[in-house]
Amino acid sequence: MFSWMAWTWPTALLFIGIFSAIGVLVVLEIRHPGGAMRKGVLGLTTTRGDRLFISLLGTSYIFLAWLGLFGLPLWGPLALSICWGVFCFWKV
Repeated sequence: MFSWMAWTWPTALLFIGIFSAIGVLVVLEIRHPGGAMRKGVLGLTTTRGDRLFISLLGTSYIFLAWLGLFGLPLWGPLALSICWGVFCFWKV
């Protein structure tokens, strides 16, 4: 199925997860317009979409730093990324 792009199933699942998160944000925006802007600990006024972008960007940096410093396995950065995502949507 993904042989034309040399994709693996984990890569496909990652993109499915990202697009699912964007879909959830679209549904939330339709049901509750406005995005619930708030100012967080980083001093930024953000909406739900901004917080998703910040959490995805931070997650990529966490994984790249982990790979550069420690290598495999990737369970450590996964746990850190989940904590970062929760922090972004809770405080940022």
